[in-house]
Order: sequence, then structure tokens, then C-alpha cells
Amino acid sequence: MGSVSAFLEKPHAVCIPFPAQGHINPMLKLAKLLHHKGFHITFVNTEFNHQRLLKSRGSNSLNGLSSFRFETIPDGLPPTPDVDSTQDIPSLCESTTTTCLAPFKNLLAKLNDTASSNVPPVSCIVSDGVMSFTVEAAEELGIPEVLFWTTSASGFFAYTQYEKLIQDGYAPLKDASYLTNGYLEKVIDGIPSMKGIRLRDIPSFIRTTSLDDFMIKFVLDETKRARRASAIILNTFEDLERDVIEALSSILPPIHAIGPLHLLESQVDENVLNELGSNLWKEEPECLEWLDSKEPNSVVYVNFGSITVMTPNQLVEFAWGLANSNQSFLWIIRPDLVSGDKSVLPPEFLEATKERGLLANWCPQEKVLKHPSVGGFLTHSGWNSTLESISSGVPMICWPFFAEQQTNCWYCCTKWGIGMEIESDVKRGEVESLVSKLMIEDKGQEMRKRALEWKRLAQDSATGSSYENLEMVINQVLLSLPKV
Repeated sequence: MGSVSAFLEKPHAVCIPFPAQGHINPMLKLAKLLHHKGFHITFVNTEFNHQRLLKSRGSNSLNGLSSFRFETIPDGLPPTPDVDSTQDIPSLCESTTTTCLAPFKNLLAKLNDTASSNVPPVSCIVSDGVMSFTVEAAEELGIPEVLFWTTSASGFFAYTQYEKLIQDGYAPLKDASYLTNGYLEKVIDGIPSMKGIRLRDIPSFIRTTSLDDFMIKFVLDETKRARRASAIILNTFEDLERDVIEALSSILPPIHAIGPLHLLESQVDENVLNELGSNLWKEEPECLEWLDSKEPNSVVYVNFGSITVMTPNQLVEFAWGLANSNQSFLWIIRPDLVSGDKSVLPPEFLEATKERGLLANWCPQEKVLKHPSVGGFLTHSGWNSTLESISSGVPMICWPFFAEQQTNCWYCCTKWGIGMEIESDVKRGEVESLVSKLMIEDKGQEMRKRALEWKRLAQDSATGSSYENLEMVINQVLLSLPKV
């Protein structure tokens, strides 16, 4: 009998990420860390992404362990013919908010029927910050809910300022011409800890001509509902974003910086868990063999993440900028990177760069950034990519696409000294010039030196403040007794 009661008393965390690659990755890392600390884990993907994971990683890849299981709920969107691309983010935000609570509650009820589910009762929920509809389910069950915002602390704080920006008249824009007439260059007054930030550096959904825009309402609702969480965790570290973490802590529930999660995860060695991955595209490990043949700090790694979409013309401008810089490069071109088109590169470009360029569909990014031959990263400034770059001591050229990537870019370039921004309307001359600066000029050397300092601080936090903060969240929040 003893082993049965011990099993039923085991803490059980239900982890539910927002259904996009950049949210699933850090949530899976956190789930592995919780499992290592003795939690039973139920990891909830949408049916659409579950199928993509099985396709990219193999039909048995999510069988996991008896104590680490995968479940699914529908995302509420109509079926799509293209199962190998990221779904439209605003549509996903709307459908998860309006349709996912009922199936999520049904799943919790199924899990809590311990006789048939064969798992311990659910004792806490760890939900993506933008899936905060789950707070209602946690409140009904009287269990703690931790919200995991997978943005930077700065990006999250900028979202919490939307209400103020609207009150102060910065938004909505009077008409679409304000996107191009210099209005976005306005420096914003009165945001503590963000002195000098411009409207263009605030997460991009604020650039709207109508407050009825769904994403404005979504951001206002999600940041407001964050106050109902038992705690909020962020994949960052205190030395990097201390001012903003303090500013957030003054307006929201306890905030805990527990990153970089990939560094904390690397301290856990559980073979079965190591096999559990979350890439929705098939990785091409040949990239690492190719990097082995290159000199230290000689390769520019180019990857615009899982959501960025560019025009065919922008693709060509990037291509010739890279070609004309005469630097070696590894360029990841997702199947759905170019809008409405297959990614077609000019044959002359392929011919000109065949000795020093490698193109791939997807790669194991953490390993690539850690590789000694990578000397710079041309990135979309997504938070996972930015944090992985910082943790590897690799400086960046930033081309932010949307959401809080603009904010991350501003911090990299103006506060942390490890980035340079490309204008959104890409020109090959600018790409060539920035790649040369990054890889061979003094400016790049200075940035590399600073990036290595941040790398050291990131590593220190993984065994210091972030590790302690994660312990605190586990012991004081996730393991707290249910509310009666």
C-alpha cells in the first residue's frame, strides 16, 4: 500500500505552453527540471503541434516516461493544408483564449480521475503567460498556478505599459502614414527603467490605428490577468535585467528570474529525458560537422527563428549582403520563411558562395551557437535566440520582425552593447557593412568582449541566483498546499 500512497502524493505539474516553437522549447526545459526535482509531468501540446513533433522527431518520440507524459487539446482553429508551418499568431491567440479553457478543464478532470488515469492528482499548473485563461481552472481546483512569460523581462514590462501608452496618446496611430513618417522614432517619456526607448522599440502590436485590434485587447487582458497568478517566472537572469525585474515586481505577483533555462537544464543528466526534444522541424546535424571544418570565430550564423516571414526581395538582399561580405556563413532557411513563395535564391549567389556558405532547413541552435567557429549571429531577436547567444558569448546583428523582438533588439544595441540593428527595409550594402563590422572590425571585437562578460554572468546565475529562484518557486509556490 505504501508505494501506492507515495505515488498518489507525488506532486503533479501540468505544463501548457502557447502553441508556437519559441514557447514550447523553454517550457519543455522547465518541465524537465521539475521532473528532475520529483514532479510527475503532464505536458500539454495542441493536437496540431503534437502531430508536427511526431513528424519531425519520429512516431515514438513522445512516449516519454510513465512519469513524464504528453497530452493534447484542440487549438480551436480550422484544419490547415500546410502542416509544416507556424500558424498565424493573432489567430492562435484568439482561438486559444476563446476555445481552449473547456478542453483544458476536461483534461484536468480526466487526470484527476486517478483510478483510470493512473497518475497522481494534479497539484499545480505551470502555464504560458499568454495562456492565462488557465488561471480560472487553477482557481476552481484551489491549486497554485505559475505563469511562465517566455519573453524577456523587458519585453514583458513593455507589454504592461500598453495601457499607459494609450492613456498618454501614443496609440492608436492617427492613420497608416504614421508607420513611415518618423512618428515611431518618438522617444517615450515616463516608463521607469526604459529611459530613451522609442515607440518603434515597444512590442509591435501597439502600432495600430484602432484599439479594437484583437492583439491590443489580448495584451491588455493577459497582462491584467497575470495579477491572479501565484507567481510569475521569466527565462532571464538578474544581472542582465535587474532594473526591469524590479519594475515588474512593483506591479505584479512575485517575479522570479530562473534563466537561462538551457544552462540549468544542462546540469540535469537524465538519459531518457535528454531524448525528449521539441523542434517542430527536422534538425540537420550536418551543420555541426561543417562548422568543425572552420576556423574559430569565422562563421556568421543566420537564423530568423520559427515565425519571421520575409519577402522574396528581402531574401535576395540578405543573400547578396552575405555574399559580398566575403565571410563564411551558415544560413537556416525554413520551408515557410518567404511569404507566399518558396525560398528561391539566385543561382549566381549559390555559385559565388558554395565554398564558404552552408544552407539548411533547421539545426540544433544551442549547439551551433556554442560552436567555437561561430563568431556572430544574424538574428530576428526572438528571446530564446537572444538568450542563447548571450549565454554563448556571441554578438548579434538584429533584424526584429514583430512582438517584443523590437524591445530585445533595443536592449542588445543600446543597453548590453552586444548588437547592431539592420533597418527593416533590408539593403545588401547595409548587410555587407554590418557583417564586416561584426566579424573583422574593432566594433565587432568590442562587442565580442562584452558578450563574453555576459556569458560568464549567465553561467554564474545558472548555479547561483536563477538556481536559487527556481528552488524558491518549487518549494514556496508549486509545493504549497491546495487552498481549501
